[in-house]
Amino acid sequence: MTDWQWQMPDPFTMDIHVSAESVDRLGHANNVIYLQWMEEISWQHIDSVGLTWTLQEDLGKAMAIVHTEIDYKAAAFAGDELVLGTWLVEFDGRLHSRRRFQLVRPRDGRTLIEAESRHVCIDTATHRPSRIPEPMADLLKRASHDQ
Repeated sequence: MTDWQWQMPDPFTMDIHVSAESVDRLGHANNVIYLQWMEEISWQHIDSVGLTWTLQEDLGKAMAIVHTEIDYKAAAFAGDELVLGTWLVEFDGRLHSRRRFQLVRPRDGRTLIEAESRHVCIDTATHRPSRIPEPMADLLKRASHDQ
C-alpha cells in the first residue's frame, strides 16, 4: 500500500468497490457514478451527525445542492478499491453550507477526484430557500470544519 494523505484532517469516509457496471465505454468509472458516490457519502455523513432525513422531514427543511464542481485527477477502473472522504467545510448559520470531497485509490496513493458542493436550506413544501431551523443549525455547526 502506498502512502497518501487527506487534504484535510478527520474525513468522514466510505469504502467503494468499483463494479463492472460502473464502467463506461472508455473503460473507466462513468462520471455519473462519482456523483452517486458523493450523494451517498453526504447522506451517510449527515445521518452520522444526527441530521437524519426523519428530522429534516419533521422540520420541513432540507439542504439542497445548488452547485457541484469536480476536478478529475485520474481514472477509476473496474475492480478498484477506493476510499471517498468528505468534510463540511463551511456553514453560515443561516442558509448556506459547503462540502468538500476527495476520492483516493489507496493501492497507489492517487487522488482520483477533488470536488466541492454548495448547498442551501429549502422549505420542503415550497422548495424555496428558507432559514435553517435551530436543531439543524446546531448539528451542522458541530459537524463543520470551517476554514
